[in-house]
Amino acid sequence: MLKIRLSRGGRKNAPFYRILVTNHTSPRDSKFLEKVGTYNPLLSDEKENRVTIDKERVEHWLSVGAQPSERVAGFLVSLGVKGAEKYKPNFKPKAKGSNMKKKALEAAKKAAEAKAEAEAAAASNNEAAA
Repeated sequence: MLKIRLSRGGRKNAPFYRILVTNHTSPRDSKFLEKVGTYNPLLSDEKENRVTIDKERVEHWLSVGAQPSERVAGFLVSLGVKGAEKYKPNFKPKAKGSNMKKKALEAAKKAAEAKAEAEAAAASNNEAAA
């Protein structure tokens, strides 16, 4: 099975990635079949050479069954490569606090209820004093 994925290069704290076609069992920075592009995360989003991809070669590899990683699939979709739409990542951010454990979630609910009761009591005291 073939993968289109990133391979890290560059020095410490200055990453640079090559976009490669490789066997899915080979390690990240090992041998590869073909280099099809580059990705430089240190450049701003407006620069056109932040992500460079050889569209014809990527379309060829997708046609023979290579599967892009999530990050590479996002690049391919944003650059308009044919055949990449079916690999589009469907990331949905979690709601705040959705991954809390049961006890912590119950404690948070109790704290919110206690705060609401305290505000209601303070409001009724203000009305009685007036």
